[in-house]
Amino acid sequence: MQHLAGFAPLAEQYDGFVLDLWGVIHDGVNAFPHAIETLGHIKKAGKRALLLSNVPRPNDAVQTMMRRMGIADDLYTDIMTSGEAVRRSLISPPDLWWAQLGQRVYHLGPERDRPVLAGLPLTVADTPADADFVLNTGPDDHRNPSNIAEFEDTLQDCAKHGLKMICANPDLVVIRGGVRVLCAGSLAVRYQELGGDVRSLGKPEPAVYQPVLQQMGLPPDRVLAVGDSLRTDIAGASGVGIASCWVLDGIHGDALSDGAGGFDPAKTEAAAREAGLSPVATLPRFVW
Repeated sequence: MQHLAGFAPLAEQYDGFVLDLWGVIHDGVNAFPHAIETLGHIKKAGKRALLLSNVPRPNDAVQTMMRRMGIADDLYTDIMTSGEAVRRSLISPPDLWWAQLGQRVYHLGPERDRPVLAGLPLTVADTPADADFVLNTGPDDHRNPSNIAEFEDTLQDCAKHGLKMICANPDLVVIRGGVRVLCAGSLAVRYQELGGDVRSLGKPEPAVYQPVLQQMGLPPDRVLAVGDSLRTDIAGASGVGIASCWVLDGIHGDALSDGAGGFDPAKTEAAAREAGLSPVATLPRFVW
């Protein structure tokens, strides 16, 4: 595992990059200037940069948000979000589990994630009792997003009615504007503990990588994934046989700190080893 100060050496070694968004390109509120600069260098080098994100919104909604942050469309080749993958699976069910969900959906999540359902022949139910299944996009805006206990009653109600759950963001936590908050994955884990039937779409599931790698059109050994989460980004890359680079200034940042504004290589290597993962390199952040 190399511990690099910048991305330039890796840009020379690979032809295509599968880039995480949250924690690498932006923090959910603001884009990282160093990341925008790095995207510009990748583009100038003629390399392909595809964004793969566990955000539970369709591609176009996420692109609109990124434009507001100053991330121009021409800085990357394409995009795939977990919300887009969910939407496509609801339109064209890939198997019986999806085909038999029903037409009434209870949405557990904030209003800003509703575009996943826009235009689909589904009825949004007000309560789990009125629903056939639950779409989990994460904590809603009416409860503390850092306290899973506040969602216990809702999850218990969904379980009582035997609702299948779609988890549209397998991430457990994310740093939003400097604050650690829960993601849909944490609610899905608790729902499974209650006996709930859950399907997750997003990293690290191999299915979400398939359209991205097809768009790449490159041999796997010419593709590098970049992300800040061992559980999703690095494990997901390993699952589809591509190399990965671990960005440390993300959800693992506090645990890996050297106490002097940097990151401890020994802690970093121990964490990767404990997870059974072998990223080819680490970066303090997605900087050139």
